[in-house]
Amino acid sequence: MPVLERYFHSAELGRRWTAPEGVLPSTLGSRPGCQQGPLPWDLPEMIRMVKLVWKSKSELQATKQRGILENEDALHSFPGDVQLTGQTGVPAERRGSYPFIDFRLLNHMLSKVGMWDFDIFLFDRLTNGNSLVTLLCHLFNTHGLIHHFKLDMVTLHRFLVMVQEDYHSQNPYHNAVHAADVTQAMHCYLKEPKLANFLTPLDIMLGLLAAAAHDVDHPGVNQPFLVKTNHHLANLYQNMSVLENHHWRSTIGMLRESRLLAHLPKEMTQDIEQQLGSLILATDINRQNEFLTRLKAHLHNKDLRLEDAHDRHFMLQIALKCADICNPCRIWEMSKQWSERVCEEFYRQGELEQKFELEISPLCNQQKDSIPSIQIGFMTYIVEPLFREWARFTGNSPLSENMLSHLAHNKAQWKSLSPRQRRSRGSSGSGPGHDHAGPGTENEAQAATEGDTP
Repeated sequence: MPVLERYFHSAELGRRWTAPEGVLPSTLGSRPGCQQGPLPWDLPEMIRMVKLVWKSKSELQATKQRGILENEDALHSFPGDVQLTGQTGVPAERRGSYPFIDFRLLNHMLSKVGMWDFDIFLFDRLTNGNSLVTLLCHLFNTHGLIHHFKLDMVTLHRFLVMVQEDYHSQNPYHNAVHAADVTQAMHCYLKEPKLANFLTPLDIMLGLLAAAAHDVDHPGVNQPFLVKTNHHLANLYQNMSVLENHHWRSTIGMLRESRLLAHLPKEMTQDIEQQLGSLILATDINRQNEFLTRLKAHLHNKDLRLEDAHDRHFMLQIALKCADICNPCRIWEMSKQWSERVCEEFYRQGELEQKFELEISPLCNQQKDSIPSIQIGFMTYIVEPLFREWARFTGNSPLSENMLSHLAHNKAQWKSLSPRQRRSRGSSGSGPGHDHAGPGTENEAQAATEGDTP
């Protein structure tokens, strides 16, 4: 069954998804707010944190239904935006299917979270499918954000579980593991000396939160699909950054519902909400040239002043864009997995479009669009230009050189696989033009993706 069948009634294609279903976390009991300094947790504390996540998740299943913007203030601020959830009667894929947790290995992995070869797939297994929550709790602690903003640990967990649960685990690519992967990459970029020396605690918290929530409640289809099916979100946002707007406003709804920042001054929380929106909206792939042109101009004129909050925010936007499409810059074994996952999601969309006699979107036709051709085009026109400029900004830091090295190696790997893919398809109807990036690949990538690596 195509993944999107759970969102549409066959006879109602083009209408809105079914009414939202979800649950509101109940109180987990009273625990004092965490006031410790930015020291890494020891093993017993990590075990307690993971157990608290499990407890929070189990209570999610036993409490009342909620909409994504149930909070009254959020409803007044963001009318009409709702959570995209599964069709009634279709069970969601369950998390937590791994029977054994090696906490010593988990603690060891957390000590290596700043390394570029960090294996997010192994980490997700070690955390019993709770990679996003566990990673964010660890990073908030190590960056001193819990202490600095006086965040309550239970409330922080409640919010993070809400975010993790609002990712659709049925999506091959746009799921909570992708969010954790982007968050880990963002953590690495925040440590780059050219940037880290100027960042404030607010900058760091914004960067991590935006990375964690940048694709929340992603339906597994792209913006053109929502537009051509006349989806209510496309109408609500007038076909402009439809998914990114939904990700942002869903995040704000959960922030307000969880009351994570309720103790902060109202002016500060409003500023946080707006900056989160600016960061998440920057991941729209259709704005790629806008940001790349600005970055090139700044680097050419040497006029970036990171002491200035506006310039710091711009570089946070660039960092998030890099983190969002960094899969081609990972080691081959992980990069290949991500490539196969996102193409599987594309192909599922293509199958759904074919089923309902719609024009198949670019990159979504499994018979014509091979994984190597998609990857080569994406690397050439989207990834390489951005990461070359990021390397210029960092002064060709060791991390930047490492990423560019992986990128070149992975591109060569896909090129070597491309002829094999062509032969294996035989008479499937694809020609040489589908196996090599042509002039139209950039436009196809922009039309078919939503700021995430194919």
